[in-house]
Amino acid sequence: MTVTAPVLPPPPGLSRGTALALAVAGALTVSNIYFPQPLLDAIASGLGISGSAAGLVATAAQVGYALGISLVVPLADTARLRRLTTVLLLLTTAGLLVAAFSPDLVTLTVATVALSTTTVLPQVIMPTAASMAGPGRSGSALGLIGIGLTLGSTLSRTLSGAVVGLSGDWRTAYLVAAALTGGLVLFLPRLLPERAPGSPALPYRALIASMPKLVAAHPELRLSAYLGATVFAAFSAFWATLAFHLAGPPFGLGVAWAGLFGLFSLPAALLSYSAGRLSDQHGPRYVNNLAFACVCAAFVLLGTLGDRSLIALVVGCNLLVYGGSCWQIANQVRVFRLAAGIRARLNTVFMLASFAGGSVGSFAGAALYQAYGWQGMILGCGGFLALAALGMVAGRRMD
Repeated sequence: MTVTAPVLPPPPGLSRGTALALAVAGALTVSNIYFPQPLLDAIASGLGISGSAAGLVATAAQVGYALGISLVVPLADTARLRRLTTVLLLLTTAGLLVAAFSPDLVTLTVATVALSTTTVLPQVIMPTAASMAGPGRSGSALGLIGIGLTLGSTLSRTLSGAVVGLSGDWRTAYLVAAALTGGLVLFLPRLLPERAPGSPALPYRALIASMPKLVAAHPELRLSAYLGATVFAAFSAFWATLAFHLAGPPFGLGVAWAGLFGLFSLPAALLSYSAGRLSDQHGPRYVNNLAFACVCAAFVLLGTLGDRSLIALVVGCNLLVYGGSCWQIANQVRVFRLAAGIRARLNTVFMLASFAGGSVGSFAGAALYQAYGWQGMILGCGGFLALAALGMVAGRRMD
């Protein structure tokens, strides 16, 4: 299936080159979290370990990314952005090279945690781009960069598998990733401002300690974090069980089909660019309503026909991806409308909440599917959406 990306205009407050470069940088850096996932079997064979042991690499990537969001991203509010970007890119490149030459699982796992902790530039780029775009234009910036993140997370799995297929060695994928990440040092830092607007002079300990106070002070942040967690829980439950569903009756399809669904949903991901512009024009609540309707329609379709129709699964997947992407953009636009000098820390809180919701959703979805099958998982997702609806009602006067 071939998907032709539309020609997207840059956000009004950014030059065309800068907007696209930030989107490309986000795609390349976020791919470092996801490209090893299809390589786990090859890693197991190459290191002479079991498949379950190789699975530690995927777990280590998620743990490292959560650490990076918690401990590194807040620095973007106070640090020199160009220096911070350069250091993160160099450390990530070094981590990828160590992983490529790892002699054993322990070295590979430690390297994965380290490189995943420093490859959090997408979460630095998002608030920075919102500031660069200016008031009333941040949604367009987030929409464009969000597409880059979606393409990076989706296509990296396919491309890394192709690289290993051609080279016959899983280490080649890490070397390619190191080259691409290191290449960003040549241009990305120069595209960013020296410091974030309104950058406060805070020591690191005070910076981290300030985040609970931000949660208490800003109801918009609490709303967006809650909404992000609940819908991402349903989103993650679907993806955590899709491979098992496709492998069972009546489909009987291999695990590779679950990866193809990422490609099948690219049209929806690309269309979600409009969410940023709509958020700028009509407000985040308008886009939340649109996105929620799409997500609910997706699960209705998946629940009624998704247990017997592959076409229904594809259509439902596109509705879910479109709704989920628009949902996240709207919530981030709401957060980034707050003071510029705290945007990185606001994004940290929002992303940690979404990450936590996704983890709960993946666990609950797998458990419900194991116990009650596809329909049980769908009903569980309906529960997460009911919680999201309550949050929307409670926060209806914020936008």
